[in-house]
Amino acid sequence: MIAPATTEKQTVRCAVYTRKSVTEGLDQDFNTLDAQREAGEAYITSQKGSGWVCLPEHYDDGGFTGGNLQRPALEKLLADIKAGLIECVVVYKVDRLSRSLLDFSRLVEVFDKYGVSFVSVTQPINTADSTGRLMLNILLSFAQYERELIADRTSDKMSAARRRGKWTGGIPVLGYDAVDKKLVVNEDEAPLVREIFALYLKHRSISRVCAILQERGWTTKSWTTKKGRVREGKPFTKSTLARHLSNATYVGHVHHRGQIYQGKHRGIIRKQTFDKVQKILAKNQQATGEKISNKYNFLLKGLLRCKACGNAYVPTTTRKGSKVYRYYVCSGAQKNGFKTCPRPTLSAHKMEQLVAQQIRVIGQDPALQAEVLRQVKKATRAETGRLRAEQKQLAAKRDKVAKETTGLLQALASGQANGTAISSRLAELEAQTAVLDRRLREMEAELQAVQDSTVDAADLAQTLSLFEPIWDILFPAEQARIIHLLVRQIEYDGKSGKLAISFHPTGIKALASEIEQKIAG
Repeated sequence: MIAPATTEKQTVRCAVYTRKSVTEGLDQDFNTLDAQREAGEAYITSQKGSGWVCLPEHYDDGGFTGGNLQRPALEKLLADIKAGLIECVVVYKVDRLSRSLLDFSRLVEVFDKYGVSFVSVTQPINTADSTGRLMLNILLSFAQYERELIADRTSDKMSAARRRGKWTGGIPVLGYDAVDKKLVVNEDEAPLVREIFALYLKHRSISRVCAILQERGWTTKSWTTKKGRVREGKPFTKSTLARHLSNATYVGHVHHRGQIYQGKHRGIIRKQTFDKVQKILAKNQQATGEKISNKYNFLLKGLLRCKACGNAYVPTTTRKGSKVYRYYVCSGAQKNGFKTCPRPTLSAHKMEQLVAQQIRVIGQDPALQAEVLRQVKKATRAETGRLRAEQKQLAAKRDKVAKETTGLLQALASGQANGTAISSRLAELEAQTAVLDRRLREMEAELQAVQDSTVDAADLAQTLSLFEPIWDILFPAEQARIIHLLVRQIEYDGKSGKLAISFHPTGIKALASEIEQKIAG
């Protein structure tokens, strides 16, 4: 009698894939990933009679969303499938592999291409048969619907929180820290924010303020992520500076989908100051093209202001035939009506001659020179005081960092603390120290520059006396550069017809250098 033929069972190599969206709880001895794998291994054991064996390799993605396929363990799983090492993928639930119907369809294509089946432990799904495929698509559709529903609810919740003035996360801006999901004023950074707004009100130019901030070495917000990664601030650019100046967070508001709501946090900038800055930003944005070209050589552009309303006189032109007439027009009168200003329009040529003549007169009158010298010294003291105050704040912060560093080093030496956590914090403190030391060095240089530019009566008299012989031989563009180098602001009183010229603290010596070079040439 011939014995019946026997067939050897085919081995089905099974890989268990596990995933959890957040990292919370993964440090426990037995976490959700372990529970998912245990369930998968138990299911594979129940199929031992069909030749199923569990591979020892772990494919665990802890802290990764199911909304995309960018997951390290999943990528390794797919690589092993393509290498022919796996015949079946086992998961606890379908959504552990993917919550996206489109992504899952792509995974199924890969499984089919390499002859790999897919099994869910807690759901009647096995892609080896058509019924399992149908059930898979149904469940996956519900998984995607649930994900989109959660996203919608989260968005609605954030919108409601914003309407109530709450901060809903993200990167905090310079001047604020995120503490317990709330914005809290950073008392070390708040003065820097106020100074940035003050600089813009003074210079009314994004480019100029940006250059000043870069010279000072000021950067955007440096912050630390929840995972302890330090994100260093970057040097200000014109775009980042504009975003800071227009950020309603600084007046205690929150912005959401084009709407502004009263925030729960404390403002840093006064509402009146913020509104002034917004008006200047809007006005400069409208006049950007004209500012760049200055086609008609307005020498006092950006310097001339109306004493009656405090607004700037802006350049404008009219044409009669082939002749062009240049004027300065009070922007307040443009907005509120020409009857609101005693002198809404000024002849550009006459005003520029008047300013030049005023500077000539100062160069010949010792009493006027004394008044200018008083102004310059007052401005120099103010600038020195500002720099000293910032230097004091930085030095205090540097001492605070040094004390914390010393304490951590002592704790590390005693061996009674978490060495990994301390090492991470020491790295952060080292980075902060480098930034603070660099800024302190820069401040020393700035203070030295202000001190070196200090002028006395002899310097002032000599410099302004040199203005007369070279002014009329300069081209208009050079005249404009000289005026802007020397003058900070010109205030015109339309009722009395008088000018008040404010000089740059460091402009006197700079102008002397310019003029001496012209004469020498």
